[in-house]
Amino acid sequence: MKRNETRAELIRVGGALIARQGYNNTGINAVLTEAGVPKGSFYYYFANKEDFGLAVIEGLDVEHAARLDSVLGDDLTPPLQRIRNYFDAGLADMVEHDYCRGCPIGNLGQELAGQNETFRSRLDAVFSGWKQRFVTCLEAAREAGDIAADSDVEALAEFLLAGWEGATLRAKVTRSTEPMAAFAQTFLDRVLRST
Repeated sequence: MKRNETRAELIRVGGALIARQGYNNTGINAVLTEAGVPKGSFYYYFANKEDFGLAVIEGLDVEHAARLDSVLGDDLTPPLQRIRNYFDAGLADMVEHDYCRGCPIGNLGQELAGQNETFRSRLDAVFSGWKQRFVTCLEAAREAGDIAADSDVEALAEFLLAGWEGATLRAKVTRSTEPMAAFAQTFLDRVLRST
């Protein structure tokens, strides 16, 4: 593999391992073994495990942001349907990963935000970027007259992000998509209708 390909493979493998077992439980040797990269190569690509963790967070963010952009930025689909499509994709992802993965960024936030300021700050920036995408979609819904003209789209986006993350955690714990489906229905049919 070429240098950039090797680095990308380490990030991909590390992201998958961290999504399954957490950052603290993922050793560098496990990542190297699964990626098929010699042990001495890690420090060629990363200064330390924290540097690697930040690269994994960046990779996970790029991947999820692309999904958000493709769903929430689909101007051919009505804005509230875009949000419904986002929820549906999350439900399908939870089932596909057998209720074990959830949101990797949310998992890392729960694990690392209280342990490491660098990680906390980076994860907060990731969530802020996601929230902004919800704001943009909700602004489109407001402009289309699908939600009230005086709707506070910033507050609605924050509620959507926090509520969905919580519902995703509950789905992992209950091994059921019911908490996610309940949140999606409540948000779309009650919260947005009452604004």
